[in-house]
Amino acid sequence: MKLSEIRRGKKELTERMTLADILLLAVLILISISEFIFIKEAFPQGTDVKIEVNGKLAYKLPLNSDAIIAVKGINGDTVVEIKNRKVRIKESPCPNKICIHNGWIDRGAIVCLPNRVTVFVDSSEGKENKAIDAITG
Repeated sequence: MKLSEIRRGKKELTERMTLADILLLAVLILISISEFIFIKEAFPQGTDVKIEVNGKLAYKLPLNSDAIIAVKGINGDTVVEIKNRKVRIKESPCPNKICIHNGWIDRGAIVCLPNRVTVFVDSSEGKENKAIDAITG
């Protein structure tokens, strides 16, 4: 496809846009930007790193102490590194290395699906004293 064809297609597309299309696009852009602002409220920075293998808790470590841990998954060892109040998956036997490309996190989670290892930052503060309010049946 030539550059002139691309420009012509872009011009035709912008000429066909209605006011409703432009408003919808503006609203979607605002929603996308606001998510970056409110993500810190939705996922507050935690104090603990929890590592699960195949859905079972394998390690619970403080986020404020540096460590490197080899976690045995179903395909081999996943190396998790905690440093400067952040955590990442440093090495993994999975084929695409998507979990490694996630990089450092200080909230949220990293999932290595092929190796079934989940690393998430959580806060245990105040959770120990929580009890079940009610059960409905």
